[in-house]
Amino acid sequence: MTKMFYGWRIVAACLAVNLLGNAFGLFGVGVYMHALAETKGWPVADISVGLTLFFVVSAALQWLVGRTIDRVGPKPVIAVGALSMATALVGLGRVPSLGAAWLAFAVMGISWACLSVTAITTILAPWFEKHQGRAASIASLGANIGGIVGAPVLLFGIAHLGLGPTALMAAIVSLVVLLPLAVFVLKRSPQELGLFPDGAAQAPVRSVDEPYWTFAGAIRSVGLWTVVIAFSFVMMVQIGFLTHQVSFLSLTMSPLMVSLTVAITAAAALTGRLALAQFADRIDQRVIAASVFTLAATTFTTLAVAKAAWLLVAASIVFGLTVGNTTILAPIITRREFGAAVFGTVFGFASTIIQLATALGPSFYGFMREATASYQAPLLIAAGFDVIAACVILSGRRRAR
Repeated sequence: MTKMFYGWRIVAACLAVNLLGNAFGLFGVGVYMHALAETKGWPVADISVGLTLFFVVSAALQWLVGRTIDRVGPKPVIAVGALSMATALVGLGRVPSLGAAWLAFAVMGISWACLSVTAITTILAPWFEKHQGRAASIASLGANIGGIVGAPVLLFGIAHLGLGPTALMAAIVSLVVLLPLAVFVLKRSPQELGLFPDGAAQAPVRSVDEPYWTFAGAIRSVGLWTVVIAFSFVMMVQIGFLTHQVSFLSLTMSPLMVSLTVAITAAAALTGRLALAQFADRIDQRVIAASVFTLAATTFTTLAVAKAAWLLVAASIVFGLTVGNTTILAPIITRREFGAAVFGTVFGFASTIIQLATALGPSFYGFMREATASYQAPLLIAAGFDVIAACVILSGRRRAR
């Protein structure tokens, strides 16, 4: 019986890290904001400053997270992520003032930087060559699962126990799960265990035509900047729409239909990532990305002009399929074209810019809706951005070499 390659244990650990990081971090911050508004009576607009800090702090740390994992391995980064998550959760459950809430959200941003896509894909980078796309796709399923279960679990706990006890329990779960994974499971590379990438019997032979990338060389390459520009456009309009999806659908749907449509969108995102895991290593990832961006543009256009509820639901489902793949395709392309040696540093740099652009998404939809009294204009502009992104990502084919 063939022994399972230890790299797949790393994948499972990364899935768990991603799940908790998303459940209590990315998808939890909106729940905490709502709970603080309800219990403290603070205006949502004032509390939302904390959410901005959450995203800005996370974006600012992406390069440092990737570089640290490249140099010393994942243990300290995941440990810091667990400790900062627990600290932020306990703080949010007991905040005495609005300023303290902002500080807690900022600390949560540290944890999100340590437990999200840059950290996950950098941890996996040394372990796989042939199956790196599949490994990253499987680990990223944790983000979808965390998004599906995180908010309902937190809302249930807050409704029955209150914010303080629920946040404390989430903090304990974070420490109990993440710290043992950091200490006992996560390793820096297969060589640490006397293994080779993908569980191969010998070290991969490097082709004489294969380039050796440095960080300085990578950031000067057209290939990397096509990834940065394309995914900045796409992530901005994608995350922006997701934050406004409920408001948009509520214009024509009942609350029950809105809830069901949002849930189906999340399920479609999970389905999309499962599909990507099957063929991510067998097809040109830039072609996949361009196809996903074009499909997203079609759904934005449909959402902008559709009147019938069934068409809005159908378009939301197709949009969900694209959501499941967009986030993970950027690191997959970067890893494939620039290798494992400097992946964390290179993608950390790229992710910082992409996340800063992403943070503009909610405001883009909000301001455009206010200016035009409709979501039609921002949705059509979003479709245009996706088409531009598809052209940009295709223009970078082979240029990284």
